[in-house]
Amino acid sequence: MLTILAAGSVFFPGLFLLSKQCLKSIPALRWSEGDAVIVSARLVSSIQAVMASSAGYIIASSCDDIIEDQHWLTSSYILFAVPYFVYDIYAMFMCYWYKLRVKGHEEASAAPLHVASALTSYLRREFLMVLHHVVMVTVCFPVSVFVRQGKGDYFQGIMFMAELSTPSVCLGKILIQYKQQHTLLHKVNGALMLITFFICRVLLFPYLYYVYGRYASIPFHLVPLSVPWHTNLGAALLMAPQLYWFCLICRGALRLFMGTSRSQRRRAATTDGGAAAQPANGFRVPSAEPDLATH
Repeated sequence: MLTILAAGSVFFPGLFLLSKQCLKSIPALRWSEGDAVIVSARLVSSIQAVMASSAGYIIASSCDDIIEDQHWLTSSYILFAVPYFVYDIYAMFMCYWYKLRVKGHEEASAAPLHVASALTSYLRREFLMVLHHVVMVTVCFPVSVFVRQGKGDYFQGIMFMAELSTPSVCLGKILIQYKQQHTLLHKVNGALMLITFFICRVLLFPYLYYVYGRYASIPFHLVPLSVPWHTNLGAALLMAPQLYWFCLICRGALRLFMGTSRSQRRRAATTDGGAAAQPANGFRVPSAEPDLATH
């Protein structure tokens, strides 16, 4: 157990540092410290997501009995991934720290001058995400490894596969950070993010309830009444932030595509009637920047 924990504790921070150093030192790139930190953090998150999803698929596909069947990879990957959530709290703070110092960033004028004030601002802004990570380490980890006593590996595997949505979320954050909302890649990635997040995270617990209902020959609508109350409570607490983040993604997608439609209308008006007139009050409609607060 300690060996696997130690491996995860070395792998994720080590991968972050290696990626950051490569982005800074490769002659064709030579990115700044801030750019390298932000992209490296997203890269590590995406790699962890691919690993978790792959492990989840292997586990779920190997379980014929969704309650009793076990797979060695279940507990092993949980132990390996726990250090990731601790590391990621630090990585998110570093991203926040450097984003405040990006030239032209909308929050540059309000950037904290000291680490303590920056940390306070970061915790206030990313409270839900930090809380999510803390709960994963302090609650979900002991429950998954010690409390469930080897039962339900299938369900654990399916929950690992929720990470399938993470790479598109990370790419979206990078594109937004570097003002690439106008590109086709950003629009395609946004659509993919919306679909994968809805399937992998919003529909996750309804699907698990449905599968258990089939296994126990219980109608779907009666499953919540047939499982322990703490199971329903845990599912509700885990699903609530996913719904919140999905609403943010939908709002961002709406702003993106409405902004695209307005831009097309302005270009058409410019083509038909010459240069588009500037508003008398000097107000300019800002470009759409979806506020994606999920990781």
